[in-house]
Amino acid sequence: MAEEARRGGARTTGGGEAGGRPGVIGGRPGAIGGRPGETGFTREDGQLTLRERKKLRTRQRISGEATLLFIERGFDQVTVAEVARAAEVSTMTVFNYFPRKEDLFLDRIPEARELITRAVRERGADESPLAALRALMLGLLADRHPLSVVGEGFEHFWRTVLASPALRARGREAVEEMEDTLAALLAEDAGGDAGRPGHDARLAAALIVAGVRAACAGAVARQLGGDPVDEVAVEQAEVLRRTFDALERALPGGA
Repeated sequence: MAEEARRGGARTTGGGEAGGRPGVIGGRPGAIGGRPGETGFTREDGQLTLRERKKLRTRQRISGEATLLFIERGFDQVTVAEVARAAEVSTMTVFNYFPRKEDLFLDRIPEARELITRAVRERGADESPLAALRALMLGLLADRHPLSVVGEGFEHFWRTVLASPALRARGREAVEEMEDTLAALLAEDAGGDAGRPGHDARLAAALIVAGVRAACAGAVARQLGGDPVDEVAVEQAEVLRRTFDALERALPGGA
């Protein structure tokens, strides 16, 4: 944990061998991760081919080295070329894995979309989409998954994000992407066109994402203020429950 703290907190790019930091979005699935998806990661490395394992390790190394540099010097003060040198790869290789510089740090965006998609599509027969999302968020929090925004050392990640206009802008885009993903899933679940979600699906998605975002913002503020992580986690669980209770009242049928 001392090394992780020096690098900015808990591991988030998967594995302990390639740098790390508490991210909000990107990287490999944790305990609630699972099967290969947009991230190309899997819970059991044996399910990957040798080539896929090498690519995974390269991605982890690039993201880990980038994270260390960003946290130590600030996101806007580090170039992609410097990240490439630190990771011992070419600049083109960095862009092959991460099309945008911001995604080197906010590298859990694909995982967030994947987890939302799986939660809705693979829920129990008697479970509503909203109930599945509640279980997902509470599970991530219990596991101190980076996407829960609560964990030891996570404040280093958030300070880096807040200090960079580019990262903050990418974060807002990511929220919009989550909303679009959820709207499509809700439309699909209701028998509609996932490619063109109707007003009801978009409204429900907007409310759900806004509620979760507000809950997470409070937890981030408490951690930045120096509150003990365990206390923040306990309160965050209650905040999430109240949030989803309110959403259930606002969205008859559980979205």
